[in-house]
Amino acid sequence: MRVELAEVFGFCPGVRRAVEMVERYLAENGRLSTLGAIVHNAQVVEELAQKGARVVESLAEVRDGAVAITAHGAGPEVFQEIQRRGLFLVDTTCPIVRRAQEAAREFAEEGFFVLIYGEEAHPEVRGLLSWTRGHGKATLNPSEVQEIEGERLALISQTTKGRAEFWSFVANVVARLGSRLREVRALDTTCPETGRRYQAVQNLAEKVEALVVVGSRNSANTRKLAEVARHTGLPTFHIERAEELRPEWFHGISRVGVTAGASTPDHLVAEVVARLEKLGGDS
Repeated sequence: MRVELAEVFGFCPGVRRAVEMVERYLAENGRLSTLGAIVHNAQVVEELAQKGARVVESLAEVRDGAVAITAHGAGPEVFQEIQRRGLFLVDTTCPIVRRAQEAAREFAEEGFFVLIYGEEAHPEVRGLLSWTRGHGKATLNPSEVQEIEGERLALISQTTKGRAEFWSFVANVVARLGSRLREVRALDTTCPETGRRYQAVQNLAEKVEALVVVGSRNSANTRKLAEVARHTGLPTFHIERAEELRPEWFHGISRVGVTAGASTPDHLVAEVVARLEKLGGDS
């Protein structure tokens, strides 16, 4: 069985930057608290924990030292509380997420109600909502947008969502609200790196008979990548570790493609490829 890798896969620049910032601080100082998982990948979190990074759910758990804001970002109240507590800040917020936060803040300050195309429970989206100072809402379903505060609407997106889906959402919301709107602005805050991975898996599907997507199941961008892979019509297997691979999945398959979410480290992908090659050799 031949294994093909997607042209683009694994760590995006924002995730790589976040991990490197934490590793650099740990190497110099020995310990650090992270406000939530630094990225949505259990293996990366485990590896950082072994180096001294402790995941906390609230700043109340951090008595002294340093705390890291994750790549998903946080709301302004979190930064203010870190300063109030006298903690050293390691801000690993992805630059693309930072751009979305600035857009949310600026739109709200200009008097727009900010509608975010995203998962309300996702940490990035919770942070974006905080920057609207109470003048925003998040949803993935246009039908949930029955009315808004005021007559001016601004739309942005969770960065890991697809560009086409965002603009479809914009069109549906505007059509639904219609004449109730006096002014509408929409800013595409989707991450180009995410889109590149979606396109790469579609290209890969043309050369293989099955697809394996590597990455944590709690990673929004990996789940979406797996969804894009399934839409190609090929058998698709979303796994977190090489040990999850089953020989029976690949009976009669001579070419399998491998891709990975933006929070998946290279060594996990390498382990999956090695396992697939072994399965192919044993068949």
